[in-house]
Amino acid sequence: MAKMASKSNAKGKNAAKSTSTETPWLDNYAEGVDWHTPIKGTSLPDMFDASVAANGDSPCTDFLGAQLTYADIGYMADRFAAGLLDKGFGRGHRIGLFLPNTPFYVAAFYGILKTGATVVNFNPLYTVEELEYQARDSMISAMVTLDLAQLYNKAHAVAETGVVQSVIVCPFCDILPTFKSLLFRLFKSSHLATAGTINEAPSTIHWRDITDNEGDFKQAIISPDEDIALLQYTGGTTGTPKGAMLTHSNLTINVEQIIAWSASLKFQKERVMGILPFFHVFAMTTVLNFGIRTGAQMILMPRFDIDQAVQLIRKSKPTIFPGVPTLYTALLNHGGLKPIDMNSLKLCISGGAPLPNEVRREFENFSGCRLVEGYGLSETSPVATVNPIVGLEKDNSIGQPVSNTFISIRSLEDSSKAMPLDEPGEICIKGPQVMPGYWNKPEETADTFTGEFFKTGDVGYMDKDGFTFIIDRIKDMINCSGYKVYPRRIEDAIYAHPAVDEVTVVGIPDEYRGEAPKAFIKLKPGKTVSAEDILEHLKPKISKLEMPEEIEFRDELPKTMVGKLSKKELREED
Repeated sequence: MAKMASKSNAKGKNAAKSTSTETPWLDNYAEGVDWHTPIKGTSLPDMFDASVAANGDSPCTDFLGAQLTYADIGYMADRFAAGLLDKGFGRGHRIGLFLPNTPFYVAAFYGILKTGATVVNFNPLYTVEELEYQARDSMISAMVTLDLAQLYNKAHAVAETGVVQSVIVCPFCDILPTFKSLLFRLFKSSHLATAGTINEAPSTIHWRDITDNEGDFKQAIISPDEDIALLQYTGGTTGTPKGAMLTHSNLTINVEQIIAWSASLKFQKERVMGILPFFHVFAMTTVLNFGIRTGAQMILMPRFDIDQAVQLIRKSKPTIFPGVPTLYTALLNHGGLKPIDMNSLKLCISGGAPLPNEVRREFENFSGCRLVEGYGLSETSPVATVNPIVGLEKDNSIGQPVSNTFISIRSLEDSSKAMPLDEPGEICIKGPQVMPGYWNKPEETADTFTGEFFKTGDVGYMDKDGFTFIIDRIKDMINCSGYKVYPRRIEDAIYAHPAVDEVTVVGIPDEYRGEAPKAFIKLKPGKTVSAEDILEHLKPKISKLEMPEEIEFRDELPKTMVGKLSKKELREED
């Protein structure tokens, strides 16, 4: 087990040291990591095929106890690719994945890419209206889903509008262990879409029919730097859904950057926990593509359930654990885990939302494993910065830029102007993992770049050691009497209270100040605290201007499917 390293100021293998404030991280880079290491992009099918060839007999997926080898998944992907080409789908087409984490997702993802087509991810929780909007915008030709009613019925409804040509339906029971499959058919058959509905729909293609071949086909010739592998939809900095175009090189380079950053871990046959959904780019890179590239076994969960997650951790003994802060909090609060259950862990990485210091420290003390916070966006494939796995560690930091990546803090008034160290501004990113632009949105693409740098919409600063610190998102800032108030600063102060489990701060209308902060708090089990207690706790930590106008306690706070605390619903309420 990789124990936490002590804090030190170890320098990485960087031949060229920083001589200016533009690259201060070079003087204090992560131990054993070379920022200048050359990384060349390749196609995702080439990466996949190389791993299948090298790891054919090794386990690739563990889905609720049913295991498939790399050879199994490779054969599934080849047969799916051959079937797609036979149906006329291939280069120039976009195919949607409306799937939870299952072996079907893995095989379909790489199978689609083998034809030269582009993958479009769809959130399984989307409504029909959201599905239709994204399907229309991305102009997909087909959508892959399961025969579960809650998924298929929505995909079928979109196909009925004429937006999607075909719905490819995967049989859920076929990938379950034999006994679980039998139980599902006996006791949960109502969760399946009716056979009549599926069989009578002219747009529906059965997985069995499309994969009824020997997997022989001519694989597409892919230009890694030019061909778009994935349209990853994101609200970006404006809230308007748009597809970030990620090339094969963007995605494969980002995996290599993660591997380079983790050089001290000596990856072998790892077991990666796949709780985070693959439709989210964080899981796609740190679980799916990283898992395939390193020949790891992926432990897949189709939906998050804390009790099942605890059982899987005990049974499967994961070594790599990507998660979001609320997931680590849930594990700590569950009570069913013991430190010995976590002794297999080599690396835990947190992303998707700010990681409170209290959660990081408590989880590290409990597990004995370093929990590092990373940062990125859909537009950056996503990883742009990570905290060191060994060496120097700084509270509240999102870390240093990964190899070949530049972080520049730009003026909020003039994005062409770089800010001095320790001065706040917009975090901007340049690197080989940054998207070329948004799908069919040239104006939005132009607006989100300043020169070669992508503008993240996050406000932060960089210190003398090249560590970046996020203050908040530009769109989350609260305008109090003309002054900028950052919700994250208030949240961090509230998290320091020992009774607080989760907190979200949003701006609410205020007749006097225009906007004022409101805190929504979930307490730890068995804890009782009043609003007055919280305000008293905050007095020495934040200014009067930042003090919440209201504090509301709730049993649960709204979250996205990835597990991030969501402000959207709370804003709408107020």
